[in-house]
Amino acid sequence: MRKLTYFVATSVDGFIADPDGDGDYINRFLDADYTGSLFGEFPETAPTHLRAAFGVEGAVGKHFDAILMGRGTYDQGLRLGITSPYAHLDQYVASRSLGAPPDPAVEIISGDLPARVRRLKEQPGLGIWLSGGADLAGQLVEEIDEFVLKTYPVFAGSGVPMARAGFAIRELELTGLKHYGGGQIVSTYARRR
Repeated sequence: MRKLTYFVATSVDGFIADPDGDGDYINRFLDADYTGSLFGEFPETAPTHLRAAFGVEGAVGKHFDAILMGRGTYDQGLRLGITSPYAHLDQYVASRSLGAPPDPAVEIISGDLPARVRRLKEQPGLGIWLSGGADLAGQLVEEIDEFVLKTYPVFAGSGVPMARAGFAIRELELTGLKHYGGGQIVSTYARRR
């Protein structure tokens, strides 16, 4: 069975974007050592239009062959005219307001999202990358099997949290930890069920 992995960048206090939803503040922490290592391990997470720049143009995915984005995450690319940001993956966008997809390579999920994710997890293939945002992660928190947190050395104080989910104790097991010279930490947690 495939895993749903929330692979997300965050501040040390758990914010994935500023109060207006802009996550670009983390770009100052994307040095060559870190990005080289990160995209070496997760080459499929580089957007299609940037794969050559990150040196992973022909790289085969190691962890994911599908991506699930919320509407806000997808809109970031749309504003730049990018209708298929991860053309090398199966692309799904969770949205109640987006009708037909702007690109035939993108499937819109507008109905029972957890049920659709469970069906995707039953299909053969690599894992499914949950790529934000907070509302989407909150809706799917019980379906998330793994968390890969890219924590950057910044304390934001407020903003968009990693998830908007109700309080509950959801136990995790630390399965991986890497730290980098620029202060970045990538921690991997498996869901204890």
